[in-house]
Amino acid sequence: MNGPIEAKLDALVRYLADLSSVLVCFSGGVDSAFLLAACQRAPGLRAIGMTAVSPSLHPAELEAATAFAASIAADHRVVESQEIEVEGYQANGTDRCFYCKTELYEIALVKRAEWSVEHILNGTNIDDLGDYRPGLEAAKQKGVKSPLVELGFNKAEVREGAKLLGLELWDKPAAACLSSRIAFGTRVTRERLARVAALESTLAELGFRGHRVRYHPAGPNGDQALARIELPAADLARAFSPEVREAILSAANKAEFLYVTVDLAGYRMGSHNAVMGQKRSLNVVQ
Repeated sequence: MNGPIEAKLDALVRYLADLSSVLVCFSGGVDSAFLLAACQRAPGLRAIGMTAVSPSLHPAELEAATAFAASIAADHRVVESQEIEVEGYQANGTDRCFYCKTELYEIALVKRAEWSVEHILNGTNIDDLGDYRPGLEAAKQKGVKSPLVELGFNKAEVREGAKLLGLELWDKPAAACLSSRIAFGTRVTRERLARVAALESTLAELGFRGHRVRYHPAGPNGDQALARIELPAADLARAFSPEVREAILSAANKAEFLYVTVDLAGYRMGSHNAVMGQKRSLNVVQ
C-alpha cells in the first residue's frame, strides 16, 4: 500500500494486531463497520462484532449489520439492550446518550468476560469529538478504546478507507439511533420510537437516503406530535410531487402524527442539538 490513507490503514491494522482479541461495538454504521473490517485484516486478532438491539435500533439497521458482518465473515453476535427501561434515558434530557452508551458498555464488559476477549472497541472518529456527544464520557468511564481517534481518522478518511477495502457501505448515510429523533424533554417510549421508525421506513421505500423524522410534541398530550421530516437538499423538490407527497401524508397518518412538515433547511447533522443554546444559522437550500 502507498499514499496517506493506505498508510493510515496499515497503521490501524498493526494497532489492532497488537491487541490479541477484541469486542467491537458494531452498530452497522460506516465507522464501526470499517473498524470491524480492519480487524478482519489484522493477523492473529480474534474479533467479535457485538450489536445491541433495543427499540431505538431501526429494524433495517439490524438487517444491514447482519448482512455486512456475514459479507466479511466476521463473528457477529446480537445482544439485547435495555436502556429504554432507564429513567434517565426515558426522560430524554441532553445527556440521554450517556445513559444509552453506559448500558451498551456495561453489556460489553459482561460479554468481554463471557467471550474471553481483552479489549472493547468503538468506532468513534475524531470528527465526533467536535459535537456534543455525552456517550464519549461513558466510553471513557468504562475503559473503551477508540482506535480511529487514536490514529487520527476523520469521517472522510473512514469513508475513504472503507472504499479502499471494497466495502459497499462506504458512502452509507449516518444513521443515529431512533431516540435522537425525539425532541429533548419529550419522553422516549417504545410506541413513539415505533411511529418514527414506521414513517422513516416509508421514506426509505420511496427512495430517500439520509433522511430523518423528528418527533415534536404538538399539544398537551405528548403523543400528539408533529413529524418534521429532514431530507437531503436535492430531494426536497421530489417530496412535493403529488404522488410522493400523498404517500408521505398517508404514512404519517398511519403512524398517528397529528401534523407532518418538511424542513426547508434540509437534513443536517446536529440539528437535534440546536435547542441547547448554540447559535446556529439556517442555510438556504439551492
